[in-house]
Amino acid sequence: MSAARQALTDLALDAFEPLAEELGERRFAGANLRRWLYARRARSWDAMSDLSKRFREQLAERFEVRRTAIAADRSDPGGTRAFVLRLADGRTIETVLIPEEERRTVCVSTQVGCPVACVFCASGLDGLIRNLTPGEIVEQVLVVQDALPEGERVSNVVVMGIGEPTMNLGALSHALSTWNDPRGVGLGARRITISTVGWPARLDRLAELDKEFGLAISLHAPRQELRERLIPNGGSVPLPELMAAARRFFERTGRRITFEYVLIEGLNASPREAAELATLLRGFPCHVNLIPVNPVDGLPWRRPAPDAIDRFRATLLRGGIDATVRWPRGDGIAAACGQLRLRVEKELGAAGGATTPPA
Repeated sequence: MSAARQALTDLALDAFEPLAEELGERRFAGANLRRWLYARRARSWDAMSDLSKRFREQLAERFEVRRTAIAADRSDPGGTRAFVLRLADGRTIETVLIPEEERRTVCVSTQVGCPVACVFCASGLDGLIRNLTPGEIVEQVLVVQDALPEGERVSNVVVMGIGEPTMNLGALSHALSTWNDPRGVGLGARRITISTVGWPARLDRLAELDKEFGLAISLHAPRQELRERLIPNGGSVPLPELMAAARRFFERTGRRITFEYVLIEGLNASPREAAELATLLRGFPCHVNLIPVNPVDGLPWRRPAPDAIDRFRATLLRGGIDATVRWPRGDGIAAACGQLRLRVEKELGAAGGATTPPA
C-alpha cells in the first residue's frame, strides 16, 4: 500500500461520484462514501459497512480516512478549549473551541506559522512554515465535533487561528465549500467568518465566491505608519485602498464588515487613535471589535487600563461607530495567538517527543 495516500477530506465534494465511477461503482456509491465521511463521521473503512468490500479495498489503496491527531487538549474554567493538533508531517497547529450559550464556535488555522508577523502575536514568531492542505483545514472542525458531548454540534466557524487565510486562498475556498455545503458539514454561510489583514485583490476574490460569509479585517491602527509598524508584512496596503475593497465586499455580499482592533497600551490606544479611528470609519457599514492585547511570552505589550478602554470605545460610539470590547478567551490556557502551540512544542521537545520532522 502506498505511503502517500490522500486524505478523503482533501477531495472536493463534487469529486466523490466521479471517483466511484472511476473505480467501477455506481455514482450513488460515491455519494454514500461522502455521507459516511461527513454525516456519519466514519473513522475507518470497516465502519462503512454498506460499501462493497471491493470498493473499500480500492479506496484504501489510494486514500485514508483521517482525523488530525490531538497533541494537547486543554480547557479553562469558562469552557474555552484549546487543541494543539499534530499533522501527518509532525508539524503542529492550534484550534480553539469557544462555547457561548447555544453557540459552539471553532477557531481554525490555515497555515503552520504565519508570514504577516503582527508584533503582538505569537503565531508568526517562527515565520511561515507551510500552508495547510484543504483537508487539514476541514478536519479541524471534524476533530472538535468529535470531541463535543453527545447532542452538541459545531454551530459557527471563525477562520482566525494561526496563519493569514487569504495567503492560502485555494485551500481555504475548498474548506469553506465543504463546511457550507449540506453534503459536507452543512453550516450556513452567515455562520462562517474569515479574518484577514486585508489585501484588496484577495478581498475581491472572497467576495466573488458569492456567499454571505462574514469578513473581519485586522485593522489595529487608524493611520498608515502605525499600521505598518504593527503589521510589518501586511500593513503596507494604503488604507484608502483597503477601505474601498472592504466596501466592495459589503456591496457584493450585503454583510457588514467587522474591524478587529487590538488595544496596546502606549502604542495604539490613546485618545488620538480613538478619534482617528472614528474619522476613518465614519459612515462605513461596520462593527469594531476592540480586543485588549493578550500577554505573549517574550513580548513587552500590555493591555490598557479598563477606564482607558472604556474611553476609547466611548469615542467610537460618539462618532456613530458600533463598537464592543471583546475580552480574549482562554488566557489561562494560552489559547490565543498561537501561544499554546509554542508551549506544547517546547514541552514535547523537552520530553523527547519530536513535534517537527528533521530538516
